[in-house]
Amino acid sequence: MIVKGEGRTLTDLRKACVWLCGASAALVSPRAALAADAAGRLDLTGTGVGYAALALFGLAYLLVMLEEFTQMRKSKPVLLAAGVIWGLIAWVHVAHGLPHAAEAAIRHNILEYAELFLFLLVAMTYINALEERLVFESLRVRLVCSGLSLRSLFWVTGLLAFFISPIADNLTTALLMCAVILAIARENARFVNLACINVVVAANAGGAFSPFGDITTLMVWQKGILPFQDFFALFLPAVVNWLVPATIMGFAVPREQPEVCALDLRMKRGAFVIMALFLLTIVTAVGFHQFLHLPPVAGMMTGLAYLKFFGFYLKKTHRGGPGAAAYSAEKADEVIGDQTPFDVFKKIARAEWDTLMFFYGVILCVGGLGFIGYLSGLSGVMYGQWGATAANVAVGLLSAIVDNIPVMFAVLTMNPEMSDGQWLLVTLTAGVGGSLLSIGSAAGVGLMGQARGRYTFFGHLKWAPAIALGYAASIAVHFLVNAGRF
Repeated sequence: MIVKGEGRTLTDLRKACVWLCGASAALVSPRAALAADAAGRLDLTGTGVGYAALALFGLAYLLVMLEEFTQMRKSKPVLLAAGVIWGLIAWVHVAHGLPHAAEAAIRHNILEYAELFLFLLVAMTYINALEERLVFESLRVRLVCSGLSLRSLFWVTGLLAFFISPIADNLTTALLMCAVILAIARENARFVNLACINVVVAANAGGAFSPFGDITTLMVWQKGILPFQDFFALFLPAVVNWLVPATIMGFAVPREQPEVCALDLRMKRGAFVIMALFLLTIVTAVGFHQFLHLPPVAGMMTGLAYLKFFGFYLKKTHRGGPGAAAYSAEKADEVIGDQTPFDVFKKIARAEWDTLMFFYGVILCVGGLGFIGYLSGLSGVMYGQWGATAANVAVGLLSAIVDNIPVMFAVLTMNPEMSDGQWLLVTLTAGVGGSLLSIGSAAGVGLMGQARGRYTFFGHLKWAPAIALGYAASIAVHFLVNAGRF
């Protein structure tokens, strides 16, 4: 038996439950039901969940761009945004009786990330091993003590940045060249600013014509869109992209001669062998992909085994180690300054883990927005209405503000129908577009921290017209020399 007051309370409770359910349904979709496509995916672009996903990604990326001021690592906001976005997507699909649609999609994104992660992990391990063997420090000391004039140093550091970045990543290359610049002319703020701009432009341009030089180029190659050798068709456009602003800025470089020093530094034992193994690893990755049709990451992981075996040899024959007694006096001299045995796992531990986690967050965030339906709509506007050329040029301009990794991953997710020439164009623009602003590339952001107060955002912005001229010229050269690819 229910009394009158209790019955009214239960009725009000039922009404509240119905209201909450209705509110939840409204959040999911303004429509009564959502229709799934052939892949079992719901179009959430006009729903509260879709808008929430956009807002989350926008907020997360704003925090990424403010990393220099907040001192919060860039991986944190995108990791959280990725988890929440896919949680919302899965919740809606489960509510509509599609429990496995989101699962299949996120597994696909995680697989793409896993290939990129392992590839970069091997590359970073080799770079760390070369750094520990004093390869980069030896190069730095040789340049510092070379007796070059500031104008010559401007061109030499730019040239080295252009040709080292296709093998090492552009950030490592830029930081190395910046260390040389600061060691020679730290007090000359004008020269440091010009030389750092030159290094950033050169490193980004050099990375654009090699799958190993930039993350965006690597993603295009790993996706199987273009074969390895095709990227070298961008060599001349990349050279023009660097030389045009470098020539203009070169006239402003002070004519001074720094003091000559007499420092001497020897690389540690095994440095040249590790360089050769890194080259062999690259050849293995390319061979696996080109001839055996295996993912490049399989070749890179095989190359990691090369380093592991050689590291085992270095450890066993290290002075004081089990095999040291077999060494002659000449061999013992080679390990001067090498106080600790080589340990490959320490090189793995020193990888840029924040960067690797950032890539995970970005790939899953952009993948989530694509699954919701936003990227297909964006593709229709950019590549359907604007045309491929205008869209690809805009991608480069956008990468000067937003990191080129999410921009390129969005393009790859859209997967528009384009000629090889257009895919090369977007690879070029995404790689070099970040040079337009100091915040547009990892190299620029890294150098602003390393040369704080000397290389600045506004110091870079002053030369943006010259860099933009190089950007336009490189696109024109690409259309000229690669006309047969369109």
